[in-house]
Amino acid sequence: MRTILRIAFRTRPTGIIEGVGETIDDVRSIELDNAFYVEDGTWIESLTIGSESQFDIEAVVERLSGVRLFHHRVVPTGPTAAGIERVTIIANESYPFILGLVLRQEAIPNRITYRDKEFRVVATVRDWEQFRSMADDIDHKLGKFELQQVTEIKNVGEPLDSGRLSETVVTKLTTEQIEILETAYNTGYFEVPRRADGTEVADRLGISQSNFSERLRTAENHLLELLFGTNAYHSEFTE
Repeated sequence: MRTILRIAFRTRPTGIIEGVGETIDDVRSIELDNAFYVEDGTWIESLTIGSESQFDIEAVVERLSGVRLFHHRVVPTGPTAAGIERVTIIANESYPFILGLVLRQEAIPNRITYRDKEFRVVATVRDWEQFRSMADDIDHKLGKFELQQVTEIKNVGEPLDSGRLSETVVTKLTTEQIEILETAYNTGYFEVPRRADGTEVADRLGISQSNFSERLRTAENHLLELLFGTNAYHSEFTE
């Protein structure tokens, strides 16, 4: 089996997704779960929008031009103040649109996320030549191509639809587990080398280092069980 390349990069945000992200005050992330091209720059887009607090997606869409709300559904988040919605919109995306740029290069878009005022993209390409072509084109069209990682793989993976995973994780992990994992991630605990050690993360959470280690281990085990446990695929298709 021929080895192919999985590319992770960051680039400048554009279009309706950027508009939604800028309109919601404390947006955490926007996942492009799926998209279908209609015609003349019009796309049907499925999004998962996460925010630090509840938001009114109908009011958000009304403030933007070139987009209509087709359907939306609130994802339960338990006792947390966070707001998460699965949204389907009909959007007129002006050129260049990040998904269009990836597809024009005949690359497979595995994940497109708006976070911290930038697009974070994971895509699969056939070889180094296709990678260079896509990188040059995106850098030229959007003015930024910041490579994060290149990995040789044998499985293409699924195109987009990461929002279903996000929904599953958020609704099945406890509030405490989400807080532990998110704080550790945001402070750089999982990076190599680490930007923050266990003591620093524990201080941020207001708990002891030993308590942090125990809670993190529990949260990681629960997350891995959701992803790879014997009931993971069953619950995904029977909910």
